[in-house]
Amino acid sequence: MAINLDVALLHLLGIIIGSIIVSPILWLVGKAFVGPENAKFSDAFWIIFLGNVIGGVFNVIFSTIFVGFSASIIGFIIQLLIWIGLVKHFFDTSGVKALAIAIVAFIVTIIIFAILAAILLYFGLLTGWVWI
Repeated sequence: MAINLDVALLHLLGIIIGSIIVSPILWLVGKAFVGPENAKFSDAFWIIFLGNVIGGVFNVIFSTIFVGFSASIIGFIIQLLIWIGLVKHFFDTSGVKALAIAIVAFIVTIIIFAILAAILLYFGLLTGWVWI
């Protein structure tokens, strides 16, 4: 099995940029749930970075073992458990609170990205960058 270096570098760049963008959101949500003494920005960055890397490895493994929709479901569940474990470890909190932090951070991230996408689409339509 050959590895496409372009694709690997693109995934690595996506992991780094994604970690930089999502870390402040997780950090702020973590501070709201466990306080500033347990939720540090560097911990939030490592949670996002390690969650992406480890989850990506598990997704590759499960997509080669299982084919189709079941691979996506199994990979998603494994990645969710990894995220909760990392939040629990780095933010020094309980499993239930780690799950709540992960869910709230996910919802806030989706809302922020939707707002940014709407703003970019609006200005793209306004300036003629986007043609419908």
